[in-house]
Order: sequence, then structure tokens, then C-alpha cells
Amino acid sequence: MTDPTGRNDGRTAQEVLDYLVTHLNGALRRPGMYGGETAIRLYLDAVAFAETSEQEWQQELKDLQTRRGSSSTGVRGAFQDLWGDAHEGAVASVYAEIAHRQGWLQLDRTLTPAEHHEIRRVSETWCRKDRLLSDIVTAFGPPSVLFGENNPNYPKTLAYATAQRDDTLLCFHLWNSFAPQPSLSSASVHAEPVLWAFRDGGTLFTDGFTFTPEGTARRDQAGCLAARAEEQ
Repeated sequence: MTDPTGRNDGRTAQEVLDYLVTHLNGALRRPGMYGGETAIRLYLDAVAFAETSEQEWQQELKDLQTRRGSSSTGVRGAFQDLWGDAHEGAVASVYAEIAHRQGWLQLDRTLTPAEHHEIRRVSETWCRKDRLLSDIVTAFGPPSVLFGENNPNYPKTLAYATAQRDDTLLCFHLWNSFAPQPSLSSASVHAEPVLWAFRDGGTLFTDGFTFTPEGTARRDQAGCLAARAEEQ
């Protein structure tokens, strides 16, 4: 904006907010490119400040800690305790829940209430079998947001959401990695990411998870390793 003397008065408040929201969504979708959990929290701080929603944001953080979704090492710590792994897409999805409630999450696809309800309705039965990334997309369509890399060699989280802020962000957590001794072709453990768990709110952080057989095995393995570490 320029006054009659030609002096530039800088950006408008709305332009600044739009800029920050855009970069927040970039950090949520590709946390590794932006600096991980720390960068996400900094962008949330900035967006909350620009929208004068600091109190709401701080209350969200307190609620997350009360629900044990964040430890002394952040949301990463909560996932590490849950199943011994904390890929950045899973971590980002937890902060995306907050962004969605505050109206800051930009959705690539918006579900109807009926579609959202159907995913919740079938989730428990659906997770009784191991599932792959392609199974989820075939069953429920493209996600509202994909958190993590598109590359099938890496883990990711698919989230499904309606336009209603109070509707839960429904998340499918998928895992993949390189084999312990990758060949020259850098083959991954699975041809495509495998589902570990479906997440749907929950009073406590762990209450919201429905595990697949693969996810249950991973959680039990992580629990055994943690118990051994405590004994030593």
C-alpha cells in the first residue's frame, strides 16, 4: 500500500496472515523440508499472533499435554512411546488437528458428513486386516491432506476431513522404510506403505488409535524394547 507521497506502508494484516497460513500448511505437509516439529510450532505461533488467537493456541497446547499427546520431547515423544517410531508426517497430523479446529488447515479435498461418518463407522472392522496405501485410497478416495513424502519408500499419514472445524480429523498412519542393508536399487521394506493404525480423536491420545495386526505387532515390539531398556 502506498500513500500520496509514494511511501510504501508495507503489507496489510490480511496479506501477512495469508502468507503465514500458506507456509504453515507447507510445513504440515512437508515437515522435513521446513524443519520438522519445531518449525510447525513456530508457524502456529506466528499465525495465532497474526490472528490474535494466542490464548486459543496456548489452550490447545495445554489440552494436548493433558491428553498425553505431547511429552517433554513434544509430539514426537508421544509417538515414540506409543510404537517406537515418530515419523514427521504422523507428528504433523496432530498439529493439523489444531489447525483444522482454528480454521487454518487448507484441505485438498473436503468430505461430506456422510463420507466422514462412513470412515468412522467401518474403521474398527476395516483395521482387523493389514492394509496398504492403495487400499485406503481405493476404499475412501484421495485424502483431504497428505502429511509426509509422496515417495512410497517413506512413511506418511493420510487425513480425511469435512469443512466443519469441530469434526475430527481422521488419520491413517502408514509406515515404510529402507531395508536394513539396502541394495543398489535402494529397495524399501514394503512395495508401498503399510497401515499401522487409524486415529480418531480420543479423550487421551492413545484412546484414539485402532491398530492393524501389523501395527499391534509393532506396538508390542516397542513395548518389549522399552521394558528391557528400563531393566538395564
